[in-house]
Amino acid sequence: MFTRLVGESFVRNPRRKMLTAAALVVGMAVATATLSVALEVGDRMAREFRSLGANLLVTPESDSLPLEIGGVDYRPVDEGAYISEANLGKIKTIFWRHNVLGFTPFLDVPVTVRDSATADSSASPDSAKGLSDVPGISTTLIGTWYEHPVPVPDGTNFVTGAKLTHPYWKIQGSWFHDSTSAAQSVGNGPSTTESFVGRGFSRDKRTLPEAPSTRGVVSASTPNTADSPAEAVVGTTFASTYPGGITPGKTIYIAANGRQLALRVTGIVSTGDAEDRAILVPLSVAQSLSGHPGEFRQLFVSALTKPADSLSERDPKSLTPTEYDRWFCSPYISSIGYQIGQVLPGTDIRAIRRVADSEGKILSRVSTLLWIVTLAALIAAGLAVAATSATSVLQRRAEIGIMKAIGATNALVGSIFLTEQLLLALAGGTVGYALGLILARILGTSVFGTPAEPRLILLPIILGLAALVAITGSLIPLRRAARFDPVPILRGE
Repeated sequence: MFTRLVGESFVRNPRRKMLTAAALVVGMAVATATLSVALEVGDRMAREFRSLGANLLVTPESDSLPLEIGGVDYRPVDEGAYISEANLGKIKTIFWRHNVLGFTPFLDVPVTVRDSATADSSASPDSAKGLSDVPGISTTLIGTWYEHPVPVPDGTNFVTGAKLTHPYWKIQGSWFHDSTSAAQSVGNGPSTTESFVGRGFSRDKRTLPEAPSTRGVVSASTPNTADSPAEAVVGTTFASTYPGGITPGKTIYIAANGRQLALRVTGIVSTGDAEDRAILVPLSVAQSLSGHPGEFRQLFVSALTKPADSLSERDPKSLTPTEYDRWFCSPYISSIGYQIGQVLPGTDIRAIRRVADSEGKILSRVSTLLWIVTLAALIAAGLAVAATSATSVLQRRAEIGIMKAIGATNALVGSIFLTEQLLLALAGGTVGYALGLILARILGTSVFGTPAEPRLILLPIILGLAALVAITGSLIPLRRAARFDPVPILRGE
């Protein structure tokens, strides 16, 4: 009997039921679309923000006071502390290792640039006069990676470099190859597997004994005995202001620390920062030139993070064990930096605030906006359901009076109406979920360039929301129906 009453209600009032179902379909479609985008907006926008550059800076903890002008460190290479390159693979072993998209080390070396190799035949073996007395243009040589494989303790290799941490850099020509061997020396000394000929270097065990008369001296008659010079990329400002200009394919010569090096320019890079006034080379070249093999001074890390909140700003030492576990297991920029510090002891990790703060504010505002739109869609659907339910109760006033007159309780009458609403919620939620997936793909494509992925986990959530909206919207009309007195209704009053 109960099923028959519910079925006949749909047959006798199809228009009212269609209006209720339509309201639920629209509300659930909007909710599905906004929730689908909201669940992905964090990761998607975090990846988009990575185009702004790295958001973590790692430096030696005991480093000396930096002497920076225009973003370039002008300290002598023999001052300050350094970080070992050998430990970088451990970054991909931290808890949030998959959130670390890339990292790039940097080493700055002050150098002098000339158009040709120089020599001073009167230079003594222990003097660099032959290299330093010839006028040149002073600049900074920056050693870094572009695409460099880093061995990870688990036996794999992680390819990283400026391509991942500084994707906004624009190149005219091509980047240098990170596999470039140690810098090629300029001089007439014997060929070796070491980077430079000059004071203060140690030769490879496979090297032939060096001739003392050639140490620290270069020859103009034999400018380069190596097969090819090292590769380099020149900043756009330096290339344009250098006398005669610098274009891809040109060979320049740099001198530093009593050593001279030939560089073949492969490209001109535009960064919008201090690198525009410098020369970029593979990290191994700068390490050999500075006399610090296997070391660097700065490490830029690009990591996917979640917006900061009150917990993320607290000192880990002040957290309770429960709070610490929640902080450690959340991809805050502070927790990821803390974990990097655990595998790179003796370092200081700081968030690059101009990037991190912007990410947090924008992500929070976009997420809040999406939740507001979802809530507004649910409220609108609830109001529509309440309006159609109230009209339906008034139209079925006589039917309710007859049921009460023959002994039906308020609970039975209410259950009939609630069953109808739940059936409409099931149908409207299912159709709304399907339409919402289509809308989510359109939103994802228009906002992020790629469609949002369908999430089946949202289906039971949407059905639950549809049921909640349908029941909530029917509460006031059902309360009014419970107060109906069957006597005046049967009298026609």
